[in-house]
Amino acid sequence: MLPKKPTQKVVLFVLSLLFFALPVEAQTGLPVVNMIDDGSGGTKYSLTLQLLALMSVLTLLPSLLLMMTSFVRIIIVFSLLRQALGTAQTPPNQVLVGLALFLSLFIMAPVLSSVYDDAITPYLEEKITFESALVAAEAPIRTFMLNQTRETDIAMFLEISNNTEVKEPADVPFLTLVPAFMTSELKSAFSIGFLIYIPFVVIDLVVASVLMSMGMMMLSPMMISMPFKLMLFVLVDGWTLIMGSLTSSFALS
Repeated sequence: MLPKKPTQKVVLFVLSLLFFALPVEAQTGLPVVNMIDDGSGGTKYSLTLQLLALMSVLTLLPSLLLMMTSFVRIIIVFSLLRQALGTAQTPPNQVLVGLALFLSLFIMAPVLSSVYDDAITPYLEEKITFESALVAAEAPIRTFMLNQTRETDIAMFLEISNNTEVKEPADVPFLTLVPAFMTSELKSAFSIGFLIYIPFVVIDLVVASVLMSMGMMMLSPMMISMPFKLMLFVLVDGWTLIMGSLTSSFALS
C-alpha cells in the first residue's frame, strides 16, 4: 500500500544525503587516514574516505534517479500528454519535471524508507560496515525494479551477455537488471501515452472533417481543436486521472 502522505523517513533519507554532501573542508576534526586497522587484523575505511565515496555517489544521483526509479515513465507520459493536448510549451518543462520528481518521491517512498531503515540508519549508528550498507540498500531497489521489469527484457539482456547461470529473479546481475528495467519503463510509458492520445486524435479528426466540409481548408484544425481538448481534459479531471493511473501502474508488492 502506498502511504497517504510523504513519510518522515523519506525526509530524513534526503537530509542524510545532504549532510554527506558537505565539503570535507567544512568538517573539522576528521581523520586524514585512508584505511585503519579494525582491531582484528583487517582494515576498514576512514571517515574521510567514506565521505569522498559518498560525494562521488552524489554526483551520480541524477543518473540513478533516471535509471532506477519511476521518474522515466512519469516524465515521458507527461511529455506525450502535452503533445496530445497541442499546448506547445504549456505546462513548461520545469513544471513537468517538478511534477514527475515529487510524484516519483511519493511512489518510491516505501522503497526509500526501507533503504533508510535497513542501510543508512544502521550504518550511521556504526552497526554495519559500508559494504554491508550498500548490499542492504540494494535489496529494496532491486525488488522494485524486478516488479516493473518484463521477463522478456531480462531474458534478452541475459542472452546478449551470454549469461546462462541465472535460474531465478534474485540471481539477475544488477548491471543486467538496470537496462532491462529501463527498456520496460520505456515500453510502459509509450503504451500509456498511446492510450492518452486516442481521445485527442478523435477530436482532431472530427474538427478537421467539419472544417473541410465547411470549406475552411486554410484554417488550422489544431487551433480550433485545442480549446475542445482542453475543455474535455478539464471536465474529466484529467490531471487526477493521469496521476492516479500512473501511480497505480507501478507494482510495489
